[in-house]
Amino acid sequence: MPTFSSYDGTTLAYHRLGEGRPLVCLPGGPAQASRHLGDLGGLSASRKLLLLDSRGSGDSAVPADPASYRCDRIVDDAEALRAHLGLDRMDLLAHSAGASVALLYATRFPHRLRRLVLVTPSLRLLLTAPLGMAEAHARRADEPWYAEATSAMEAWGEAMTRGADDTEISPLRLAAAPFWYGEWTERARAHAAEQEKDRAPAPAAGFYAGIDVDRAALRGALADVAVPTLVVAGALDAAPAPEAVDELTGILPKAELVMLPHSSHFPFVDEPEAFAAAVERFLAAG
Repeated sequence: MPTFSSYDGTTLAYHRLGEGRPLVCLPGGPAQASRHLGDLGGLSASRKLLLLDSRGSGDSAVPADPASYRCDRIVDDAEALRAHLGLDRMDLLAHSAGASVALLYATRFPHRLRRLVLVTPSLRLLLTAPLGMAEAHARRADEPWYAEATSAMEAWGEAMTRGADDTEISPLRLAAAPFWYGEWTERARAHAAEQEKDRAPAPAAGFYAGIDVDRAALRGALADVAVPTLVVAGALDAAPAPEAVDELTGILPKAELVMLPHSSHFPFVDEPEAFAAAVERFLAAG
């Protein structure tokens, strides 16, 4: 397992899968161990995946300063990894909350990006409230798990509001997990359970803690980012819902959208072949 020393001396780990042109990958979660990405639906057949474990998660060390868990500080970890790899410009893929890091990276280091892939990206830095989430949840009302998962989602929100710890929240999050998959199959169940085991509560809590975003300024900065960008979304996802994805692709000047019809938040689990083909096509075009 390769490691490198980041900007503040924290030892961070990353994992190599496959051969080919390198693709640096940032996990979601936030602060999820990178193994939840798997081989990105088989993308390792054509790309060398370099999967970063965020500080304090997976095989990466716990930093001396807990404030460095914040997503705008993790931008410097991504830049330190690029420098460590000796890449003048890199292809960067980010999933879910990792997209918050990737979007901030793009505004600070656009000259270090060749192509950018955002997979079911979190839009927390851009939107004041989730867009289309309630409607997306309602569209799944005929699913056999809907009532139980909805109850768990509501209890999860209430627990977070009163500051409950992860011991209480974890089983609620897992019970709500069917919403994040296109089908609640055995494969989806196993993926959700492994994610829960790998979750790092302190880094997750610190990811957005205290961040003060000027959303108008961020939108303006992203509108100047001329990096070719692929946004991969799931038609069944609630965060981001299709309406929210349209907001993002309307801001980025060189963005293209692939909407996978049978996917929710993990298209590399729900539709692996279609996901890998879409990403490979985009990366190979440059």
